[in-house]
Amino acid sequence: MAESDADDGERIAVGSASAAPGTLDRGWLAVADLPTRGAERLPVAVANGTEDGATLWLTGGVHGDEATGVAVVQDAVTALANGDRLADLAGAVVAVPVVSPAGLRRNARETYYADEDPNRHFPDADAESARPPRLQERIDARLYAAITGGTAGAADTATGTEVDAAPGENAAADALIDCHTAGVGSAPFVIRDRVPCGDRRTEDEAAALSDELGRIVDAFGFPTLREYPAAEYVEETLQRSTAGAVLNEAGIPAFTAELGAHSVVDDELVDAGVAGIFGVAVELGLLASDWVPATVGEPGEGVDPAPVDFPVRRYRGPTTDVSGLVRHRVAAGDQFDEGDVLADVVAATGAERGEVTADRDGYVLGRAEGLAAYEGDPIASLAVRDDGDLVVPRETDEN
Repeated sequence: MAESDADDGERIAVGSASAAPGTLDRGWLAVADLPTRGAERLPVAVANGTEDGATLWLTGGVHGDEATGVAVVQDAVTALANGDRLADLAGAVVAVPVVSPAGLRRNARETYYADEDPNRHFPDADAESARPPRLQERIDARLYAAITGGTAGAADTATGTEVDAAPGENAAADALIDCHTAGVGSAPFVIRDRVPCGDRRTEDEAAALSDELGRIVDAFGFPTLREYPAAEYVEETLQRSTAGAVLNEAGIPAFTAELGAHSVVDDELVDAGVAGIFGVAVELGLLASDWVPATVGEPGEGVDPAPVDFPVRRYRGPTTDVSGLVRHRVAAGDQFDEGDVLADVVAATGAERGEVTADRDGYVLGRAEGLAAYEGDPIASLAVRDDGDLVVPRETDEN
């Protein structure tokens, strides 16, 4: 890991938050002007240690209905700042609890800028567009620039005009944890992206980055899912998610923590998420293990381990071949084998219409939202057996 500049006794600043060594400062990062005057601002907290070390970024709330992730980032900073903890911190923690204020204001996944996922617009050098970048792309690019310590990275490909970068000083990340929630009744887990090799980095460089990523993912203590296979990953534009862009584009270890269900803060998972963040901080050398506050539990405490002992990846499915009402036979955390029936599909009258069976081994993360399903709709979010590689070519036909 590259070291931050905290060892030189320098301030670390993001937007209006500027922390001298041994202090915590809170402020705002302006990322866009609003039509009614004023600015769209992201809340920022910067905790600057007294010794040299890595800089860990924490983000949450890129989707406005994902409440627990916001609370985890807030509470991790509070726990870090209690007492004289900053005097023991070697490096820095930068936290942005709410990446999408426009989504939070409407308690919705999408913003009102455009009815699109705000977590699919972070920079990707291979993305091509003949139009200038729109507002969400500009906002994401400015945050990305603050995280990576580089340029904003979103440009109008027709004119070559680059988006202005956000202000930041000595704040470039050595690792990032992006906090989310996964869906109704979902089990908690973390997502480990596959690392691409090719024009960005050699296979050996990608393997080294993947090893760094695996180290901090393991330290978080949650069950780990590998991300979708490479072709599906790009099809879903996940290389332009917060963690995906920071990992793939900038080469900085970054992962996504999925902290249960949407909309309401789950206090038990907040505690588990905070413990996971402290586990990563210890792994990165920001804190010694005996300097973790007594109020913070062990990583993984309170979270059920994966019920299988083989590697798994995310899978949205299986899908139903008939329309009807879905009656699930399994719940979050249940293990299944290939061929097991996961759900029945019935007519509104209650008459049987069909069954949905598993096409591979794994376990249930959560059920799909809603009672009604159309042909081709997935009925669940699953963790399924994965025999794929963790380092993959960026351009691939893998499926």
